[in-house]
Amino acid sequence: MSDPAEVLEQLVAMSQKLGDPTADCVILGEGNTSAIIDEESFWVKASGAELPGISADGFVRVRFAPILRLFEAEDISDETVERVLAEACMGKEGERPSTEVLMHALLLQLDEVNFVGHTHPTALNAILCSQRVEEVLLGRLFPDEIVCCGVAPAWVPYTDPGVPLARRVATSVQEYMIKYRRRPWAIWIQNHGLVAVAASAEEAVNVTAMSVKAARILLGTYLMGGPNFLAEAHVRRLTTRPDEVYRQKKLGFEL
Repeated sequence: MSDPAEVLEQLVAMSQKLGDPTADCVILGEGNTSAIIDEESFWVKASGAELPGISADGFVRVRFAPILRLFEAEDISDETVERVLAEACMGKEGERPSTEVLMHALLLQLDEVNFVGHTHPTALNAILCSQRVEEVLLGRLFPDEIVCCGVAPAWVPYTDPGVPLARRVATSVQEYMIKYRRRPWAIWIQNHGLVAVAASAEEAVNVTAMSVKAARILLGTYLMGGPNFLAEAHVRRLTTRPDEVYRQKKLGFEL
């Protein structure tokens, strides 16, 4: 069992980095983050809290069980969701987690996933909101993108936030794991944003930062005739080279 205070400290630091205005990943109340404490509970950003400058008071401890039961429920009315969120909270009366709490609960159930960072980077959303976004899913552009973000992101077509989105994310992650035989490091949600799925807080920050850099490079390629994606053989090779695996570990990735 992890020390809840220690986990929260790491989550706060991670969230402040993701919310730093210079990173251009969120503004105002955009985005949400979470971290697992133990098999029964996790921390998640409280509803209404803002990632820029967030403190420990911006998070609420939540039980997994009521949230995961909501995933199976047929009745997902607003009243049902409100009741379940109140039941799941372990903090002060009246506290509520982010509306994306179900997505966080599901992702934190994956093996080796301890932190989740959901942001809305401007550069990446310029792509996710475009008519050519699915073309972009066809490849990777440079080695560090593969080292920090994996061979591909998991892809989620636009879905209404909340329970419907959580269910669609679960389906997309399952499809990804069948295809690539490992969990994704990054999830792209159409017309919405990025989810970094990570073993450590440092990994979540690095996945996000490299995703933003890759998005900026990709946008630039369209000014010069379009992207020149790496050949699939090069992508596969970069995922197995010992020197790249070593570098991933030095960057905070737990492989």
